Amino acid sequence: MRLKLKIAQLLKIVLLSCLTISSHSSLAGDLDEVQAAGVLRHIGIPYGNFVALYPVDGELTAGGLDVELIQGFADYLGVEYQFVKSEVGQAFGLLTGQDAKYINRKVVYGDKVSIQGDLLADGITVLDWRKKVVNFSDDYFPACIWLFARTDSTLQPIQPSGSMLADIEQVKSQLNGHQVLARRESSIDPDLYNLEKTGAEIILQNQGQKLEDIILSLLDGSAESTLMDVIDGLAALDRWAGRIKAIGPISEQQRIAVLFPKSSPKLLAAFNLYLQQIRANGTYHNIVKKYYPEIFNFYPAYFTTAPL
Repeated sequence: MRLKLKIAQLLKIVLLSCLTISSHSSLAGDLDEVQAAGVLRHIGIPYGNFVALYPVDGELTAGGLDVELIQGFADYLGVEYQFVKSEVGQAFGLLTGQDAKYINRKVVYGDKVSIQGDLLADGITVLDWRKKVVNFSDDYFPACIWLFARTDSTLQPIQPSGSMLADIEQVKSQLNGHQVLARRESSIDPDLYNLEKTGAEIILQNQGQKLEDIILSLLDGSAESTLMDVIDGLAALDRWAGRIKAIGPISEQQRIAVLFPKSSPKLLAAFNLYLQQIRANGTYHNIVKKYYPEIFNFYPAYFTTAPL
């Protein structure tokens, strides 16, 4: 009787151990684990037309360029797709197991947290500090940060010089004493562009990821100007015609890519192969056209020379 009891207890310990190992492996998220789990977990922060939440049958459903892109990748791998909504400041922790932020031009690591996803995609740009924390896929979308202002602002649109660096200096030379809306832990973080050296009055917006949140902050007088990706800015110029104006670039050309944990090289390689395939067969072009049709006119060289 005691022998049977000991065997039962031993089996229970072994079973619990196996479950723990299995659970830990599923959190690792490299290609083998994703295929074994049968699901690809996409972490995303709602942002522009890259990741948006739409009401469907009383519930919010994720959609947008990056959602369709990663849904296609899940199909390519033969697994189910799962969207994992994140908030600003949480995404790196959900992906890698440890929070990471860019503060005073340094990467600051925070608490260890539970991994919730296998990749991160929400229109996020390739930045040097982020490369220390994660690995990036091949890029698939161009970006550039511009300054936009209310039309009653004394800030004036620059005259393009033919040199991006010279144009940036033209914009920055106007900023002394002017209000600039920006947001930490994003592509419009003022530290990325040394805005404090311009003498600008930097106003930090900690909430709101939608284009409306930024523009309404200008229109209600909370700020005079704002940093914004040029593609979002073009949409804003059309929607709020006569109320805002484009001043000029703050950053050089940037690139958008998908983020993977450094522990997932095989999953990253599989994504790059998938991206090459959909670029070659036209699927990628159709997804981009659906959500950002104006991008082809604004960045014709990128979509002509982007690797196929």
